[in-house]
Amino acid sequence: MRVRDEAGIIVVPPVDPPEFLMPLLRALATALILLPAMPATAATADAELERFLEAEWQRTLEDNPTWASSLGDRRWNDRWPDLSLAAIAVRHEADLAALARLEAIDVAELSRARRLDHEMYRRVLEEGIESHRYRRHLVPFNQRGGPHNAYDTVERLRLASVQDYDDWLARVRAFGDLADQNLALLAAGLEAGIVQPRIITARIASQLEAQAALDAEESPWAKPFLELPDSLPPQERERLAREGLAAVREVVLPAIARLDAFVREQYLPAARESVGIWDQPDGREYYAARVRHFTTTDLTPREVHDIGLAEVARIRAEMEAIREQVGFAGDLAAFFEHLRTNPQFYYETPEALFEAYLATSKRVDPELVKLFGKLPRMPYGVRPIPAAIAPDTTTAYYSRPAADGSRAGYYYVNLYRPEVRPKYEIEALTIHEAMPGHHLQIALAMELDGLPAFRRYGGVTAYVEGWALYSESLGPELGMYTDPYSKFGQLTYEMWRAVRLVVDTGIHEFGWSRQRAIEYFSDNAAKSKADIVNEIDRYIAWPGQALAYKIGELKIKELRARAEAALGEDFDIRAFHDLVLSNGAIPLDSLERLVDEWLAGQRGG
Repeated sequence: MRVRDEAGIIVVPPVDPPEFLMPLLRALATALILLPAMPATAATADAELERFLEAEWQRTLEDNPTWASSLGDRRWNDRWPDLSLAAIAVRHEADLAALARLEAIDVAELSRARRLDHEMYRRVLEEGIESHRYRRHLVPFNQRGGPHNAYDTVERLRLASVQDYDDWLARVRAFGDLADQNLALLAAGLEAGIVQPRIITARIASQLEAQAALDAEESPWAKPFLELPDSLPPQERERLAREGLAAVREVVLPAIARLDAFVREQYLPAARESVGIWDQPDGREYYAARVRHFTTTDLTPREVHDIGLAEVARIRAEMEAIREQVGFAGDLAAFFEHLRTNPQFYYETPEALFEAYLATSKRVDPELVKLFGKLPRMPYGVRPIPAAIAPDTTTAYYSRPAADGSRAGYYYVNLYRPEVRPKYEIEALTIHEAMPGHHLQIALAMELDGLPAFRRYGGVTAYVEGWALYSESLGPELGMYTDPYSKFGQLTYEMWRAVRLVVDTGIHEFGWSRQRAIEYFSDNAAKSKADIVNEIDRYIAWPGQALAYKIGELKIKELRARAEAALGEDFDIRAFHDLVLSNGAIPLDSLERLVDEWLAGQRGG
């Protein structure tokens, strides 16, 4: 606890205090004398590190202007990131220089709190530098994100003033340069033999073809200019609508056509038939690095694969118990098919599905005080995933709040084809993406004082996704999963993440085909075929990321079990959760150290 002010000065009142306060003041003075002072070297080193991290944060924002905009920083609202090969090389050199400056700061002279900052940012730089040599920037987009989908940037912007819309107009007018930079990267990738698989490229080609066929008024890029608020002056609304549609017609659509032609005529014919990253230059080394990055462990792909197989077997046994509980006569495969095809498990319309997501969110929120002592101040909302990307993306995702408090967090739900989105998955999905999963953890981290910006607004995937998956297991303590089918839905989601350990490593390390991965997934989870295919293609396009969820969840569960065993009846779930969330998203080894130190203090105190 800080008892001095920021300058370290105690201000003495100009008049004598009342007599009854004198004992308290004498005690306070004694306590202040006895407080250990921070060594001058630590204060100096801390200040040096804080200056370094702030400069690095500003560099990160300027290099990533769309992310800066999403955080509420409007300084670069009229720009896209520079994806030219020259700019990528400059950023790599800046990373090397930053690592040298960071290493010049003596860790031994830092205070305890700042040592974790140093450790985490060093990992950021070292992994970025290592990743650069694999040249995966030469595959700049996939079926889930690319320049043609950059229109969804507006979902994370505050569009209120004329200047806001003019900034967006400037971005639309600059889209041709962004598209051409991506074309240059794709061409360089073809020359180097670093390319997307054919199955991923075919999905991209379909998206580009669909956008290229639209008129300007139909394009998702035009939407902000067709829905201008009445709060803008009429003459400005007329100008923005006219100039915005012209920019879409004259810049965006021709640029999409260039991307479409290149992908269909040059890239798709050269795309590889294989789906695993092992078939790329230095592919297995790159995958091992991705495993380390996304799990924050030293686990090998083989070890991750074996953990997945063990988890799949455990969860299957729990699924069998549910099948028997509901009296289903067939085997587990038949039960999966029953769940996938019986209309009773699905809503008929997107509107009904959306209402169910809203209702579930509101049922969870009031129960959170049972498990958490501290909740975020920032609220969240529920939104449909934009229709243009819904067919190719996941069941749901979360979008963080703006750092300046101007935009809430949002839980985006996929309403495309409600007949393949089971009712029994809604509770687990809502807990994962909203509360107490992503929104609770991310919004709390953004509200933490004393952390550098890269920790408040960044993220360690193994922690972020591990926390959200761990949160799914809290359903019974939140009054959820009372219906056996909803419990089966939670097991389906846990199985989904366990299967990921097997199929991601299978595809990228052991040479599995796409079809083998789809069949393994289908044999072990009641997810719909549409979801399974989308998921497998996601793992193909994004090697290693899917491993973070289960590895992180298992570590948090392990730490909770350790705390419960150590403290017995003194274990307080609210205190444990508040501790785990108290430092933002940190590597799993750092989290384990934090919990062990807390337990030592609890036992000693």
